[in-house]
Amino acid sequence: MATHKSAEKRARQNEKRNIRNASLRSSIKTGMKTVLTAVEGKEKEGAVASLHRMIPAIARAAAKGAFHKKTASRRIARLTKKVNALA
Repeated sequence: MATHKSAEKRARQNEKRNIRNASLRSSIKTGMKTVLTAVEGKEKEGAVASLHRMIPAIARAAAKGAFHKKTASRRIARLTKKVNALA
């Protein structure tokens, strides 16, 4: 438990950031599932549209610290590879 002022503030900040990051990660996972569902259904237009929405969203989440930048890059690459395989 925090016993001095700066540690208490740090605990409050960590709690807020944890909630924000969890929300970001959850929305990214949901968006990735929409892309993968479209790929599995062989819906090229839907998959491409979903992918174009997800790439900046994943990059933004990495910029805010919800993901490591290499994790974001890997996820974008894997989604793009699957969508491109439809062609």
